[in-house]
Amino acid sequence: MGDIAAAACDAPAPQMTKENNLFMQIAVHPDGTVTRPEVPLLPPSAPGAAVASRDVPLDASLGTYLRLFLPDPAPRSPARLPVVLFFHGGGFVIFSPATAFYHAHCEAMAAAVPCLVASLEYRLAPEHRLPAAYEDAASAVAWLRTTADPWVAAHGDLSRCYVMGSSSGGNMAFFAGLRTRALDLVRGLLLHQPYLGGVERTPSEARSEDDAMLPLEANDRLWSLALPPGADRDHEFCNPARAVAPEALAGLPRSLVTGNRDDPLIDRQREFARWLRDQGGVEVVVRTDHAGSHASELFVPERAEELFAAMREFVSADGA
Repeated sequence: MGDIAAAACDAPAPQMTKENNLFMQIAVHPDGTVTRPEVPLLPPSAPGAAVASRDVPLDASLGTYLRLFLPDPAPRSPARLPVVLFFHGGGFVIFSPATAFYHAHCEAMAAAVPCLVASLEYRLAPEHRLPAAYEDAASAVAWLRTTADPWVAAHGDLSRCYVMGSSSGGNMAFFAGLRTRALDLVRGLLLHQPYLGGVERTPSEARSEDDAMLPLEANDRLWSLALPPGADRDHEFCNPARAVAPEALAGLPRSLVTGNRDDPLIDRQREFARWLRDQGGVEVVVRTDHAGSHASELFVPERAEELFAAMREFVSADGA
């Protein structure tokens, strides 16, 4: 996996194919356990980096923590940064905030938006099937509300707190928004290429058998590992537009839904955005016409900057 580590360090991105796809390398054993592919991990940044980072515990009994990313130098008081609570992708099954390309992505996000990023280490399936990840996400939102962390206290503006996720993390951000509305903390949801599904294939899913980033076989495998035992793909965790009552969306904060045209999930994401707006009455900004594949922002700087530009526009439109 050294080629992926190099990509995270600004070397040319590796040539992705179905054959070297990380999701296809998840080995599922007869007893239901899995062996995950090895990926390069990075420690928190050393002092002097363009973006400083450090890990703080969330729930030691569950092994959850937050990796904080702060532009260095940080803004001088009284200027404060919006706070972005970020949930990484990986189909609920693999990766962490320390995964090289997610660490690099959060560094770039903190510098480009700019913002204070808190990236969550959450419990993974199948050892901890959904809704375990949602519970960890809600705990992270509650932590932001009560924390005395010195970086958040000195540099974060919790009146501009956004919950964001990519892929499975985008799915988590939506459900975290539902679970934490009563806290009245989250200013908006940033739902990038949310990981969604359903029993009936969409056209973009049906065309994805040999997709380099999210081949159909891997997509099916991930949902089989993540959903509660016995659940099908129309379960609310996978297909909320079908299984969640629109009235349950009342009070959901303003939301940005972003996606890439060549993503096998793009049909789902566009349907989801319409459902939020038309059925749930949520204020939704839709940016689902970006070029690129699923997760291309992790490896292609131009795709990352398109995402960061959409984030900046969304945050600045709040007028705070």
